Amino acid sequence: MQPSKARPNKPITAYRAKETMRKLVFGYFFYSLVIGLGFAILYPLIKLVPFVFNHLEDLGNPDVIWIPLELSVDSFRAASRLVFGNGIPMLQSVAYAAVIAMIQIFMCAVAGYSLGRVDFWGRSLVMFLVIVTFVVPPQSLLISQYLSFKHFDVFGLFSALGGGTIDLINQPYTLYVIALLGFGVKQSMFVFIFRQFFKGLPKELEEAAYIDGCGFYKTFFRIGLPNALPAIMTVGILAFVWNYGDTYYTGYFHPDGPYLSLKLMTTFAPANVNNILYAVRTWYDAPGATTFAFDAVKQAAALIFLLPLLILYFFAQKRIVENLEQSGIVG
Repeated sequence: MQPSKARPNKPITAYRAKETMRKLVFGYFFYSLVIGLGFAILYPLIKLVPFVFNHLEDLGNPDVIWIPLELSVDSFRAASRLVFGNGIPMLQSVAYAAVIAMIQIFMCAVAGYSLGRVDFWGRSLVMFLVIVTFVVPPQSLLISQYLSFKHFDVFGLFSALGGGTIDLINQPYTLYVIALLGFGVKQSMFVFIFRQFFKGLPKELEEAAYIDGCGFYKTFFRIGLPNALPAIMTVGILAFVWNYGDTYYTGYFHPDGPYLSLKLMTTFAPANVNNILYAVRTWYDAPGATTFAFDAVKQAAALIFLLPLLILYFFAQKRIVENLEQSGIVG
């Protein structure tokens, strides 16, 4: 008696075919979405590269789209000459952003540690006010802030001792004072990040420190800050990026400062189009340069302006996402 041949299990075969088809369809739509979003994000940069490396007189030529007829760096040379000079303005802007970032890290760490670890009356109200400060647009507070720094006084002490208030508008140290007082760029958000991080620390660390005789400040500096490296890096990166490109606080409180963000905005204002075109035509012997040359120089200046941020991202890209997850910003 011969054994019967095993028949294929049709339900299993149909299920596998269905799963394979489902994965193919899902993969097709998923990768199409990823590729489409990636192209939409990268297209301006892809379009920008041949634009800024084109000859100034070929800009606007309908026959020159992706491949320049003649490679040229005149756009970058003009941008450097108009805005960056010998590189000192960029160094000043980087130094300013770094110092402000360090001030914000320290002040927000102290505030976040107090809100996250210290149980005091009114803590919920203070945290509510911090969130409100973050939600409310800064423009709505501009008049009160401007007047406060225009006639700066501390509980009337300056008026009583010196006979008047102090004008802090357009002073080199004004923005540092703003950061020290907790009103810097996105500073309420940084307080929230530190608060969320410190709130998640184990209580046993503090208890062990108190047993060893540490007070509040020793516990903060020896236990809180060393363990808050993810939050410190997150706040440091965000504070540096936002302060480096800020035009709101720098424009209103120190408009004469050496900030590249302000210099770019004023140099490439619409009123300066003819002046810049005249300079470009004269410097680089390009009498046929049009307004497209103005746009090319402006974009080249923007790329040079972004160099410190690109370098920062290049060295810190692996830690940025990890620190964002560990800092409590998603909590």
